[in-house]
Amino acid sequence: MPAKTSLQSAQNIGVLLLNLGTPDATDFWSMRRYLKEFLWDRRVIETPRWQWWPILNLIILNTRPKKSGALYDKIWDRQANDSPLRVIGNRQVEKLSKRLKNSNVFVDFAMRYGNPSIEAGISSLMKKGCDRLLLVPLYPQYSAPTTASANDKAFDALKAMRWQPTIRIAPPYYDNSAYIGAMAASIASELKSMDFVPERLVFSYHGMPQEYIDRGDPYYEHCKKTTSLVGAALGWPSDKIIMAFQSRFGPTEWLKPYLDETLVELPKSGVQNIAVLAPAFSVDCLETLEELAMEGKETFLEAGGKNFAYIPCLNDTKNGMDVIESIVRQELMGWVPDSA
Repeated sequence: MPAKTSLQSAQNIGVLLLNLGTPDATDFWSMRRYLKEFLWDRRVIETPRWQWWPILNLIILNTRPKKSGALYDKIWDRQANDSPLRVIGNRQVEKLSKRLKNSNVFVDFAMRYGNPSIEAGISSLMKKGCDRLLLVPLYPQYSAPTTASANDKAFDALKAMRWQPTIRIAPPYYDNSAYIGAMAASIASELKSMDFVPERLVFSYHGMPQEYIDRGDPYYEHCKKTTSLVGAALGWPSDKIIMAFQSRFGPTEWLKPYLDETLVELPKSGVQNIAVLAPAFSVDCLETLEELAMEGKETFLEAGGKNFAYIPCLNDTKNGMDVIESIVRQELMGWVPDSA
C-alpha cells in the first residue's frame, strides 16, 4: 500500500541509498526469486521478451539457482546470517545518519533486486514525514542496467502514490574529486600493507554487452575516466595500469578486455605480481569477494602468477563514508541549510 503522509507531518527529508541487490538466503528458491527479478529486468537483458522468456524460465531458473547459491554460500556473513551487501548497507546507513547530525534527515537503504526493496524504502521514509527524498544510486559509473534501472524502480513506486514526494537523484560520481581521492587513498594504504610490490594494478569493472555501448550507454567512457584519474592520483604510470571487465554472461560480445583472459595472459607476458580492485562496486559483494578475490586469484596463480592481492571496496570505511557524505551534503544543498 502507498504510504499515507499528513500535511502536518511532512517536513522531513529522506536519503535513500540504492544498491544492486542480494538474495534473502542461499537456498534454491531464494536464489530463484532473486535471479528471476534480476534477469527479467529489461534494462539488464534487452533481448525480446518472447525470445528471452523460455531461456530464462525453462533453462536458467532451473539450473542456475543451485550454482549461484553455492557461490553466495562462500561469502555469506555467518555471524549476521546475511549477505555482506546487506550487512554493510546497514552500517552505511548508521554511519551516515551520525555524520549528518540532523533530526530532520532520515537515512535508509534499498536494493533494486531483493530486499529491502526500493518501494519499501520510499514508503518507510514517507511514513517518517519525509516529503523530500534524495535517491543516491551507489554506482560511481552510470549505466542503464544499474543506475537507470534503480531510478526506474523508484518511479514505478511513485506512480502508485497520490501525494508524491519531491525527488532528487544524485548524479554518477565516476570523476567526483571526493571519490577519486578516497579510491587513491584506499589503494595506497592497501599497497603499503602488502608483502610484495605489484607490477600491475588491474581495475576490474563489471562487464556489459558491447551492443549497449554502441547504443549510447556512457558506462565505458566513465570507467576509462575513473581509471585515468585514480591512476594519476596514485602517481602510477598508465602502462602499469590495466582496465578489464568481469562477469560476462551469454554468447554475445561484451566489453573487452575480459578479466579472466587477462589474468591468464599476464603471467605469460612475465607479470607475476598483481593487485586487483573493483572501482564500479561501492560495497563488496559476490562479484568481488568470490569472483575476484577467490576465483580470480585461483585463475591467476594457476596460469603461473606468483602474488595476487584483492583490494576491497570502499564499503563503510572512513574513506567510503567520506565519499557518501560528500555527495549527500552536496545534493541536499537548499534543503538543509548546513549541508555544505
